[in-house]
Amino acid sequence: MITFFDGGKSRRGVRMACMVIITLSSSLLVLHSTSAQTRQQWRDSLEVLNAQISKDPQNLHLHLLKAEANINLEQWDYALAEYGKILHADGKNLAALYFRAYVHTQQRHYDLARVDYETFLRLQPTHFEARLGLAHVLQKMGRKTDTFDELNRLVQMFPDSADAYAARAAFETEQKQYDIALYDWDEAIRRRPLHSGFVVSKADILISLYRMDEARQELNAAIKRGVSRYALKEWLDKCKK
Repeated sequence: MITFFDGGKSRRGVRMACMVIITLSSSLLVLHSTSAQTRQQWRDSLEVLNAQISKDPQNLHLHLLKAEANINLEQWDYALAEYGKILHADGKNLAALYFRAYVHTQQRHYDLARVDYETFLRLQPTHFEARLGLAHVLQKMGRKTDTFDELNRLVQMFPDSADAYAARAAFETEQKQYDIALYDWDEAIRRRPLHSGFVVSKADILISLYRMDEARQELNAAIKRGVSRYALKEWLDKCKK
């Protein structure tokens, strides 16, 4: 699973909010519509694809499918080899660039991942997930200013996206920039008012600042909107202490 903006000491509420970003990025691993497969089914698919590629080695689509199977089997080096073949034949293949960046990230080759994301974005500058991926890589490289710049750009390009605000808020929270983080959690909640992860992330900051009444008001307002009380129970209990 991709870990997004995980400073190692993140509070649980922040991690919960980040899950929406994690899920968003992870879901892109499906190159085309398939049902969930077991590892054995992926191995079987890989065997079939290898046979097809031996008959048609120039077929880039088959290489993309093979790389997908490699990723699902966590065969990172094999996936990199497939994407390298594809990009050697077609240097502007967006799928290969995007997923090679993902594989590089899994292998902690952040400098190489950054190059692939930036190449991808020169070709497709308004791709949300690629910009999010680039921000993640920049954060992993310790480039805080560049990370903020990329997250600011993400919000500017996608002003209606709750996920854009949540991504920036999560990073701001980890940097202990609580005032602007609270603003961004508010913007995320305004765009997706029933998302419990956003609500508890804001409440978590308020609790950490001993602003218990505000946290309680935020949680109760969320319950009135229709957020599950059970999902907020831990934070409601904290407000009583």
